[in-house]
Amino acid sequence: MKLLFSRNPNPRLAVAVARYLNAKVEFEFASPFAPGQAERYRPLNPNLSLPILVGSGNSLWEADAIACRLSRDAHSDLWRTGDDEPEMIRWLSWGKENFARACDVVHFERGTKQRYGIGPIDQHRVEEGLRDFRTAAATLEDALSERDWLVENSVSYADFRMATFLPFNDVARLPLGDYPSVSRWYRQLEEIDAWRNPFKGLDAPELPPVPGSPHEPRSE
Repeated sequence: MKLLFSRNPNPRLAVAVARYLNAKVEFEFASPFAPGQAERYRPLNPNLSLPILVGSGNSLWEADAIACRLSRDAHSDLWRTGDDEPEMIRWLSWGKENFARACDVVHFERGTKQRYGIGPIDQHRVEEGLRDFRTAAATLEDALSERDWLVENSVSYADFRMATFLPFNDVARLPLGDYPSVSRWYRQLEEIDAWRNPFKGLDAPELPPVPGSPHEPRSE
């Protein structure tokens, strides 16, 4: 199988899962929206979004579906089954609709739009995202104050999915430090090599820098 990816948040998530599981996949950097590339990728995903897992005569798209498939193939409990599955699904569902969505709104304005020159920062949207982030982070803080991970006592895909946008917080500048249990949980996740640096050893061009960010190349 081949995993088509980029360095953007959801493809990064899929690569981190694959590296964590030592999945038997080949990694290929892809740019479906690059000029002249759409028709190559449209048969694999009509939405042209990444990640895409390409198998023998078929393709699977959406990071959650790919994580499920790779975890099952690896016989791993990263994707919980049995009695823990409803708890994992609860956090996946809540996280995508609340915590991760708020992170996405702020990151899109401060990060994605600036990387690709697609418009100025909409401060109203940033404030909306920050307000929703604080609401969701308070819920997450309460839950994580009583446990190390979201599901039982070990990392699960719920943790990976919840943290989708946090590796990009250098540009999003979400106030993660205001929530000590959430911060502790994320530091714990960052101790996992596959999460901290999923692209290690892969041919994966860097994202365009955000003007004014710490990672923007300086002119001499």
